[in-house]
Amino acid sequence: MAFIPSFYIDAVERSGGVAVLLPPQKLSAVEAWETLQRLDGLVVTGGRDLNPAKYGQDRAPLTDEPDSLRDETEETLLKAAIDNNFPFLGICRGAQLLNVVMGGTLIQHLPDVIGTEKYQIEKGVFNPVSVQIEPGNKLFEMVGPEVNNALMYHHQAVDELGKDLVVTARTTDGVIEGLELPGHRFGVAVQWHPEQDLEDLRIFTSFIKATKTV
Repeated sequence: MAFIPSFYIDAVERSGGVAVLLPPQKLSAVEAWETLQRLDGLVVTGGRDLNPAKYGQDRAPLTDEPDSLRDETEETLLKAAIDNNFPFLGICRGAQLLNVVMGGTLIQHLPDVIGTEKYQIEKGVFNPVSVQIEPGNKLFEMVGPEVNNALMYHHQAVDELGKDLVVTARTTDGVIEGLELPGHRFGVAVQWHPEQDLEDLRIFTSFIKATKTV
């Protein structure tokens, strides 16, 4: 059985798409691509921390117990999307997974590095933080130079950047909040949670539009 917060489904459907839930399952690379070919785009959502073994580290005390099946399912699907120029949108854990799939690493507990818990102030509470967007990328085209109330809920973040990725957004204290795969049809990921603000669906509507554009 698999669960997903209804905000993701609402955001996709209010943006003109139809949400399809893919439960964790063992997939070969061929099966992953066959699955994606039945869809128009892939959203890799938030969730528990990735297994640090995937980026060559031991699990820190505050890192979640890994969900190995979900890790493997989403990694295989995301690799298939990357390899086949298939549109994808990563959110929070999805942004972290993109970085790890491309050979990057993560900060396992952000407060240890920056000295604040504002990115995850308490369980289940999304905290608005200002994010500055770099020009010259898809994210900038979608939301402009700043998102002043990006809703945060993460205690981990991108550390060493993965190969071929570019940073598209940061906070004022330097935390990476956006990644993009240049040249990809739509390969965008953000560390905050745009699905939590159903009054601002610019990222989702742009993603849905990209899935319908060949």
